[in-house]
Amino acid sequence: MASKLLLSIQQQVERGVSVLKDGGIVAFPTDTVYGLGAGIGIARAVERIYQVKKRPRTMPLPLLLSDISQIDQVAGSVPKAAWLLADRFLPGALTLVLARSPSLPETITGGGKTVAVRIPAHPIPIALARGLGTPIVGTSANLSGQPSALTADQVSAQLGDKVELIIDGGRCPGRESTIVDLSGETPVILREGAIPGEELQKLCPDLILK
Repeated sequence: MASKLLLSIQQQVERGVSVLKDGGIVAFPTDTVYGLGAGIGIARAVERIYQVKKRPRTMPLPLLLSDISQIDQVAGSVPKAAWLLADRFLPGALTLVLARSPSLPETITGGGKTVAVRIPAHPIPIALARGLGTPIVGTSANLSGQPSALTADQVSAQLGDKVELIIDGGRCPGRESTIVDLSGETPVILREGAIPGEELQKLCPDLILK
């Protein structure tokens, strides 16, 4: 049963890691909005993410990494531009869409050929991913099509007791990440969020805004 525990952040994170290892799902704050996480190697947990959010199975799930070195674990060919952007803007509010690794479960990619990855500038999801030892699913903690949750109470209002744990880390900023698709020949800014497109274009002039 989900609950907002009267525990320290460290205690909540430790419990969150335990829940993830047991195949449960956890809601947590990030540097953008509250996220909903599961271990990427636990099929039943990933499936529950879709069920809890009422998310179509054809919509891929983004991943949160603990550090840049994990990109190679989930992506196939990683272009130079991706490394440049990652070195400059990650951790932070930048999501990179890359060609998926063949070893990545199709339930995560929605049957597609790409994967979206991000390293959040927030200690809680970083600690969860490090504690689990793998990247985690990092989709927004809300019902599909509903507003993103910025507080633990908002997560609870939408998802109720459908998740094992809601880590209350205070209010999130609310500005979603900028998404850059680097899976094709030409890099494309799919969504301009917290990081302005012009800042990315200073580093990668070939970037175009869709």
